[in-house]
Amino acid sequence: MNMHQLFRQGDARQTDEIPAPSRARSLRRAAWIALPVLAVAGIYGYAQRGGQPAMAQALPTVTVSTPLQREVTEWDDYIGRFEASRSVEVRPRVSGAITALHFTDGQIVRAGQPLFTIDQRPFQAALAEARAGVATAQSDLALARTDLERAQRLIEVDAVSQSEVDRLRARVQAATAALAGAQARARSRALDLEFTTVRAPISGRISDRRIDPGNLVSAGDGASGTLLTTINALDPIYFTFEGSEGLFLKQKREGNAKGAAVQVRLQDESDYRWAGKLDFTDNGLDPRSGTIRARAVIANPDMFLTPGMFGNMRLASGTTVKAMLVPDTAVQTDQARKLLLVVGKDGTVAAKPVTLGPVIDGLRVVRGGIEPSDRVVIVGTQMAMPGGKVQATTGKIEPEAHASAASSPTALPLAGQATFAR
Repeated sequence: MNMHQLFRQGDARQTDEIPAPSRARSLRRAAWIALPVLAVAGIYGYAQRGGQPAMAQALPTVTVSTPLQREVTEWDDYIGRFEASRSVEVRPRVSGAITALHFTDGQIVRAGQPLFTIDQRPFQAALAEARAGVATAQSDLALARTDLERAQRLIEVDAVSQSEVDRLRARVQAATAALAGAQARARSRALDLEFTTVRAPISGRISDRRIDPGNLVSAGDGASGTLLTTINALDPIYFTFEGSEGLFLKQKREGNAKGAAVQVRLQDESDYRWAGKLDFTDNGLDPRSGTIRARAVIANPDMFLTPGMFGNMRLASGTTVKAMLVPDTAVQTDQARKLLLVVGKDGTVAAKPVTLGPVIDGLRVVRGGIEPSDRVVIVGTQMAMPGGKVQATTGKIEPEAHASAASSPTALPLAGQATFAR
């Protein structure tokens, strides 16, 4: 008996030992396991022989829409800094010792408000002396006039000579001049006494004190005088910026060189809440940078805006245009080019280079490169490949609530902005 016969006899003995119901369950379990394996093997073999696949690969699904067309107002972008509309360095007009301080560092002061007091006693004494001089001059003038009147009565009876009358008349004129000089000295001393109270020359926010009471200060112009503090006028406040020659020419041709509306956004703001008007443009361009300096004036009644703060300003061009808009997220980048994916009638995807404008509420203005009838991929751009086919579903382009160019994650650093026309 060979080995094969021995194995068969062993299998037969084992089969005889298993009960019939158990054998049936084992056979059914083996059949369920073998059927999927045989099906997969059959499909694979059929595909290998060149037959059609059992399941066609599904096309990727994207959402498309024609560009949104709206009237927009275009703005030009600038970056600038706030400056005080007026700034004054407070210096004493008389010398002396500071005896009192009348303000708190950093407070808002009004024009004419007392700030410092300088020791008044020397100036009060000088004023009293000047007034005494005025009284002396008045007495001398009165005596000279009396002598002249007496001589004029005596000359009729030839009691005095004409030369004596002329001398007395000259004495009256000298006494009159002396009185005028004494009165001028008195007014000067009175001014010096008035200047011992240093008052705010303008309204605005005051800086900190540079001199404490008890220190001596000296009067003088410029650096020769002691600097007491500074005051910046903040209402209105200036916003200064520089623009390129191209933007200057654009505004000049549109007649917006002066009086054009401007809006400013601070660094931590998403909206342009500060409004003003362009009020100054310099008389020439800087030949080194090719830019021109300009200034806008902005109301600041609560004095929130502070000199030195940076801001983003937009200047209205004064015209509205009909623009095509697409979601900013639909814009693709290919090195230096900006692309939009469009889907044809047969479902084929194509990439079109476009010229972009600013962002308005999350929508990017498209200046050129697409047609109003193009079906732009707005959702699923990562699944659409140029030259491939997709299954397109129709969507709708709508502005995003409270979206802006500053908050858009894909905002491009382009000059210019726009808003929907009203």
